[in-house]
Amino acid sequence: DGAGGGEYTILSNPRKTYIAADGQGFMPRETAAHHRAHVVALVRTALEEAGIDETLSGREGGVSMVCYNPLVGVNHCVGHIEMGRVATGAVDPVVLYVSGGNTQVIAYGQQKYHIFGETIDIAVGNCLDRFARLIGLSNDPSPGFNIEQLAKEGGAKYIELPYTVKGMDVSFSGMLSFVEAEGLKLLKSGESSKADLCFSLQETIFAMLVEITERAMAHCGQTEVLIVGGVGCNRRLQEMMALMVKDRKGAKLCAMDHRYCIDNGAMIAQAGMFAFQQGLETELGDAFVTQRFRTDAVDVAWRAP
Repeated sequence: DGAGGGEYTILSNPRKTYIAADGQGFMPRETAAHHRAHVVALVRTALEEAGIDETLSGREGGVSMVCYNPLVGVNHCVGHIEMGRVATGAVDPVVLYVSGGNTQVIAYGQQKYHIFGETIDIAVGNCLDRFARLIGLSNDPSPGFNIEQLAKEGGAKYIELPYTVKGMDVSFSGMLSFVEAEGLKLLKSGESSKADLCFSLQETIFAMLVEITERAMAHCGQTEVLIVGGVGCNRRLQEMMALMVKDRKGAKLCAMDHRYCIDNGAMIAQAGMFAFQQGLETELGDAFVTQRFRTDAVDVAWRAP
């Protein structure tokens, strides 16, 4: 159940990821075309893997399911959180939500997920993507993954980068400006390598994130940390968070791999199921995308006050 009890079996969770051309970010038109081209086959695969017999018809990328299942609207971040709680067994963690579009430190209370800190400019994943383009890294399989691999190269040296933590909030734009103005010069002169820059970027960004997460733990008196979002599967981020947690008596890190950190269908289903169990449904006429649907705007009716 939504309070943290019960067991769950994920019947299927297929994914078809759009990979932008090298040197480019996610272009809305191309991304939408990719989704339209693959959605019918992906839904059919999910149903087949789950052993569910539904009739599907697809035309120009549309899907019509001949059934009468209820519709439940889900907040994207809440989907990440509830999937993480189920996958890791976390009960009441401080949540670090790190993705291409969001960077937030979150804790639960009074049936709301409260945001204790966040980025004041760009999200951490956006920073990593733009950094990768600056130094000429591939988007395949993802810019963040390629940064992580280069950062692991032996002998990489640390370059001091702007470290911007303002209270509980963080800023990454100054770091990108420094790389564009000074880092590229260091590469061109041979004074530094791409591995040096990748290593330095990760160490700086992740130290900032660990700092504000620990502060939230201290403020809320929590002993668990859950990392969610696409950047959350970075092993170095998990290692640094684990070191912080180790220093806090009785604390525990709850982390996942790419299956449930990266955007996926199971996380939406999980949050939707919790809401449905509380009688929450969405009328078709009220179903639309709210781009700025903030985490703390959701009534978390399935958790105890």
